[in-house]
Amino acid sequence: MRVAVVGSGYVGLVTGACFAETGNDVICADIDARKVARLQANDIPIYEPGLEEMVRRNQQEGRLRFTTEIGAAIAGSRVVFIAVGTPPDEDGSADLQHVLDVARTIGRHLADDLVVVTKSTVPVGTAEKVRAAIRAESSRPVHICSNPEFLKEGAAIDDFMKPDRIVIGVDSEDARLVMSELYAPFVRTGNPVLFMDIPSAEVTKYAANAMLATRISFMNQVAMFCERVGADVNDVRRGIGSDRRIGSAFLFPGPGYGGSCFPKDVKALIGTGRRVGSDFEILEAVERVNERQKLVLLDKLRTAVGGNLEGMRIAVWGLAFKAETDDMRESPAIPLVEGLLAGGAEVRAHDPKAIASARQFFGDRIHYAHDPYAVLEGADALVIVTEWLVYRNPDFDRIKRLLRQALIVDGRNLFDPPRMQGLGFEYHGIGRRRA
Repeated sequence: MRVAVVGSGYVGLVTGACFAETGNDVICADIDARKVARLQANDIPIYEPGLEEMVRRNQQEGRLRFTTEIGAAIAGSRVVFIAVGTPPDEDGSADLQHVLDVARTIGRHLADDLVVVTKSTVPVGTAEKVRAAIRAESSRPVHICSNPEFLKEGAAIDDFMKPDRIVIGVDSEDARLVMSELYAPFVRTGNPVLFMDIPSAEVTKYAANAMLATRISFMNQVAMFCERVGADVNDVRRGIGSDRRIGSAFLFPGPGYGGSCFPKDVKALIGTGRRVGSDFEILEAVERVNERQKLVLLDKLRTAVGGNLEGMRIAVWGLAFKAETDDMRESPAIPLVEGLLAGGAEVRAHDPKAIASARQFFGDRIHYAHDPYAVLEGADALVIVTEWLVYRNPDFDRIKRLLRQALIVDGRNLFDPPRMQGLGFEYHGIGRRRA
């Protein structure tokens, strides 16, 4: 099938590459000529495991192309996916400017029986705005679909190729048949394609991310409660996660959620709820908890060193908002590092993939290293922000020799408190009972 994907950011690039991998003729269009030139040269502007190899292979075999000619890409395709960005507006709502710009371009190049799919994360009602924008440019019939993505950064290829479910909102039987054919290779093992009306599909995406964000904030509050009453959140997490009604996913406490989806989508759902007279008071609390949680590591460190950070050297392991990505958007590392710098501390940081991204936030105000041990020498403390595998089983003797003080603040609960105490460390986790 001939497929066009407009927008070659994270979602668009993964979508295009995975459809090409299953034999479709895919053209990814983007107005950013520099990005398109990089992609044509197999220079992937984001880090996602497996993506670079997939893009290179499918370009070499002729199934995947990149272009700045958006109109031409649309005109020759059976299905067009809109996968451009929807950044938060000043009031937290999703900015649909780029989505509607694409819709108008589609209208000017509309072919008969074209299926137009919103892949971008958009609020309920967007599909009808897309339809209106297309109709303003053309009287030809068009099929509109909502097909929200459920991709975890760091596991996006697996999520797309082996989905838990595929959610598709359709407005016609023709659109349903086309989308069934397109997604058939991804559900051969029986995972469901859930067809529904378009508004329900649009709500499903926001509701899913809001639920996951809620679990994170809930467990972070439980962790803080555990510290007050002498409980261990790790035991509590196992105790509640073993209940089949609850499950174990997204019950790990930490320094707060970040990234491109959860913060933006929670804000957007709150904003949409206000506009339709259905306030999301739970999500307002989730957001407040998350903002507080992003300061937990800084507060723990400040308490451990007696309140004054002036002149201290602090080592930071992890800058990306989560492991297996270079994404720094809304990362808990940002308020931590900014707080350390504001307190007069020197910051030395390591991350396996996010150093280039971090420079966009911090510039040369901190020292970067490509070896995790290089940031430890002479440091007064180590703060762990991101759960990269390379941090999970380090050389503790080496860490202790390099640190000026054997102090670790662990935002991901990677280590066992009694063991750390036995090794001679002052160790602070999140919601852990100290030995």
